[in-house]
Amino acid sequence: MSLTATPEPAELVAWYAEMGITEALDETPHDHFAQAQDRVASPQSVGDAPRPRPTLPPRPGQAPAVVARPNAAAATAPDDATVSAKVLAAEAATLDDLKQALAKFEGCALKATAKNLVFADGNPAGRVMFVGEAPGADEDRIGLPFVGRSGQLLDRMLAAIGLSRKDDVYIANLLPWRPPGNRTPTPQEVSICLPFIQRQIQLADPDILICIGGPSAQGLLGLSGILASRGKWLEYDTGTRRIRAMATLHPAYLLRQPLQKRLAWRDMRALKTALEAAGTPEPAATAGVE
Repeated sequence: MSLTATPEPAELVAWYAEMGITEALDETPHDHFAQAQDRVASPQSVGDAPRPRPTLPPRPGQAPAVVARPNAAAATAPDDATVSAKVLAAEAATLDDLKQALAKFEGCALKATAKNLVFADGNPAGRVMFVGEAPGADEDRIGLPFVGRSGQLLDRMLAAIGLSRKDDVYIANLLPWRPPGNRTPTPQEVSICLPFIQRQIQLADPDILICIGGPSAQGLLGLSGILASRGKWLEYDTGTRRIRAMATLHPAYLLRQPLQKRLAWRDMRALKTALEAAGTPEPAATAGVE
């Protein structure tokens, strides 16, 4: 977006969405800190505030009273959530089973703030599986991965090497729910959701895995520093076999840093070369090829 020309409204809104800005403020300034203090303070002065009632010890033979915490039934310890995720993921025999298990899973707090579960798109029988970071605003609204500006760029990158989303690739995310404001997922959130994406990769059983962006590369391949680690072939153990894997730059990053598209293009050419070297198998039954 030019700093001298006045941007079109649609372009400005798209830029705001890309930056994670989802709320608008009015023109009147507000002292939110003072308002927060007013909400916390009671109508009485601090000195006149009533003292808490003393808790009497239980009588002999009487069980002590249990004080319930707010929303205690809805709270799930992170370790318990991870164990539950592993069990549910392992029980899923198909991708549809896995999607249903995720829809019922309550162990990740991101589900409460997201509009939709974003499971996958593309052809599950495709030879290449792409795994991004997490849904953005457009993906959360529609319920499919990579459908906003980043997804449009990804589709153009695939087309440049002769691949299509519909027939050749399967696309998912490390996390199936959008983090508020498009923030980076926390290590705890990644740990809870990791068993589901690992099982998704195992069930899809691609020949090549491409991790899009730093969080995906770190969560699935153990890589840190996406600029230094991208474009290098590694092996990923699906649990049933070892497949080739590579990390590449996220399209959202490329939209902010267009000069780095040359690096992503090198990665796409490396992917094309790997597919050609492995040969072209017969079209999959679910690929929709006549």
